[in-house]
Amino acid sequence: MAQTNKVALRYKDGRVIKGTTQDFMPGKPIFHIHAAGQDQPDEVKAEDLKAVFFVKNFAGRPEYSESREFPEKPQAGKGRKISILFNDGELLTGYTLGYDPKRPGFFVMPTDEMCNNERVYVLRSAVQEVGFGVKADTLKTQVKAKSRIITL
Repeated sequence: MAQTNKVALRYKDGRVIKGTTQDFMPGKPIFHIHAAGQDQPDEVKAEDLKAVFFVKNFAGRPEYSESREFPEKPQAGKGRKISILFNDGELLTGYTLGYDPKRPGFFVMPTDEMCNNERVYVLRSAVQEVGFGVKADTLKTQVKAKSRIITL
């Protein structure tokens, strides 16, 4: 039996749809989401998305102020520090083990382990700029004041 994942889909046009999926695969052009209140799952085209947020719960933690700062000593095995500037001006910070600009997407682990996101699959077609290591800090600093930072 396929694993059921709680997800929040962020579309390039700004829509957000929350639901569950059992057939998401990185690089696969189509998968399905079963949104709350829907009898049947809807087909999702990956090319329409900005990111797929794998979440702990759908309500999130509205009272929690998520940190977007990189800790001085990140946990081992998290990967490379990364900042992602999306085409719409939003900024996402985290860590990645598998960024390849030739692939359609990549996973990011959040900088704040207490946030509602377990991991995020970023669609490369929605990305304006990516920074690693020191460049991740520089990019974050450059856009932090003027961008909308993603939280779910």
